[in-house]
Amino acid sequence: MNGSAMVLVRVGCLGAILWASAAFAGEPTAREPRITIDAAKTGEPISKYIYGQFIEHLGRCIYGGIWAEMLEDRKFFYPVGAKESPWEPLAGRDGTTMDKADSFVGDHTLRIAVPGGIVQGGLGLIKGKKYVGRIWLKGTDGAGPVEVSLIWGEGAKDRQTVRIGKLPADYAETPLEFTAGATTDDGWIEIKAPSGKGAFHVGTVSLMPADNVQGMRADTLAVLKELDAPVYRWPGGNFVSGYNWRDGIGDRDRRPPRKNPAWKGVEHNDFGLDEFMAFCRLLGAEPYIAVNSGLGDAQSAVEELQYANGGADTPMGKLRAANGHAEPYGVRWWGIGNEMYGNWQLGHMPLEEYTKKHNQFAETMRAADSSIRLVAVGNAGPWSEAMMRQCADHMDLMSEHFYAREKPDLAAHVRQVPDQIRRKADAHRRYRRELESLKGKDIRIAMDEWNYWWYGPQLYGEYGTRYFLKDALGIAAGIHEYARQSDIVFMANYAQTVNVIGCIKTTKTAAAFDTTGLVLALYRKHFGTLPVAATATAPLDAAAAFSEDRKTLTLAVVNASLEKADVALEVQGAQLTGAGRRWEITGPGPDAYNEPGKPPSVTVSESAVRGITDRISVAPASVTLLALEVK
Repeated sequence: MNGSAMVLVRVGCLGAILWASAAFAGEPTAREPRITIDAAKTGEPISKYIYGQFIEHLGRCIYGGIWAEMLEDRKFFYPVGAKESPWEPLAGRDGTTMDKADSFVGDHTLRIAVPGGIVQGGLGLIKGKKYVGRIWLKGTDGAGPVEVSLIWGEGAKDRQTVRIGKLPADYAETPLEFTAGATTDDGWIEIKAPSGKGAFHVGTVSLMPADNVQGMRADTLAVLKELDAPVYRWPGGNFVSGYNWRDGIGDRDRRPPRKNPAWKGVEHNDFGLDEFMAFCRLLGAEPYIAVNSGLGDAQSAVEELQYANGGADTPMGKLRAANGHAEPYGVRWWGIGNEMYGNWQLGHMPLEEYTKKHNQFAETMRAADSSIRLVAVGNAGPWSEAMMRQCADHMDLMSEHFYAREKPDLAAHVRQVPDQIRRKADAHRRYRRELESLKGKDIRIAMDEWNYWWYGPQLYGEYGTRYFLKDALGIAAGIHEYARQSDIVFMANYAQTVNVIGCIKTTKTAAAFDTTGLVLALYRKHFGTLPVAATATAPLDAAAAFSEDRKTLTLAVVNASLEKADVALEVQGAQLTGAGRRWEITGPGPDAYNEPGKPPSVTVSESAVRGITDRISVAPASVTLLALEVK
């Protein structure tokens, strides 16, 4: 890898292997729990990018999680009255038709005969809160007026209405503004012409909380800011292999709705490249964009790159400027495809063909912008090895993915995550030893997707699984392993940030950290950056690191047992003052969980510590993080 922003100091391969395996391997269970730290043995600095995140157009990750739009199918992809449609006709299906000859956006536009109308329920409203939106309407044969109402109850006064007079013959936009009179999870929006003649067309309609931030939910953004991820990977994931990035630019109301190419439901195309860039800027994070190497081609990828990074004098840069974004975005991280090794992936092809396709993408993209950093599709084993043989000159990082499953034994459930990370790291060290194509190169791992896979009910939409305290322990142990593998893992993007196997969960009106999010936020803020050697007796998992100035030694401990542990602590190579801070994540038991909008069962507690030199205590099923002052 090149560039001052990616200066990666290389450690001798044999030394790195010995340091990672010997210094951090768990010792057999002893009679007395013990943690030993040798602060004189340090590894390479831990990359901040291990705290990255991944968001995809799947379930309620973006729509219903990050994006503030409250209405489903606001562009009427499905005919009103169809079983898939969230809209219902007020006066039977005969009064609502889909007009294909005069479409506002997409394949058809809703036409409603007067008198008639439509309604959508299930809206989350908060008393006294303002909601804003817009509607595009046109009428025929003197149709009008049209009434748009926000409804929060059964009474005649449990609604607020915007009345639009005689409708024009061509589409016109009318702003909407309401204040909810009650709190409910079953509010309604109603669009109707109660009397008159003719018909009216509804192009699109939108409704958002008035406190939305550039179209994003304010409550979700607040939690995301606490998470403080340094980089976000987008838009996929399997989604990207069927995605046309051009569908997601320009006037949002005119962007075509599509069937999601990889998952259930509709892709509204309201959240495209420009919105993703706004999202990253609001959070102070770097963007990482994956291009479509499935059904897409290299030319489309280059045009997307030029739209993001090209000057206003380039064709795509000119288009970006016309869309209201004059300055180039300067996106540095670009992924070529997603999981192209899998037959579930659109555009999947044999490995020998894909290596050529990858190289074509890389060459054309680098020719367009030599400053970019490219991430290749990997899958430890024959695929990654062949990619390293054939494409090593055409990548800066190699992507790897893994997901763990639920196991009934707590310690086994937790160990899956660090074991998977170590397996990937060991494979890549072997490639470095054996492959001539890697001589003189430092291609590290981008663990682009890692997490526990969903199990149990999907409570937060598609793949919206609930996570428990036991999952938080596994994610913490995973961060420990990234620290141990700091010489080979450069980036790790937790999948997927919101709702979909996410570390943040939302309801219609609230957002909060899931148990795994508590861990990610805590370590991001307080764990050190220079790893030091640490060993622990099972079932404890310990990792230690100095702060950048070496004035603080951080020690993180996962206790994957149901017993409290009084742990002997031996620190070599550094003298502690005995003072510091302590954070503990725990709950009533390993199956404890949190729900947005309710008091949490799994919490983070913080306290000052005094006199810690040779012994610490850790709660059952807990994560403990200590920041200890160094003399």
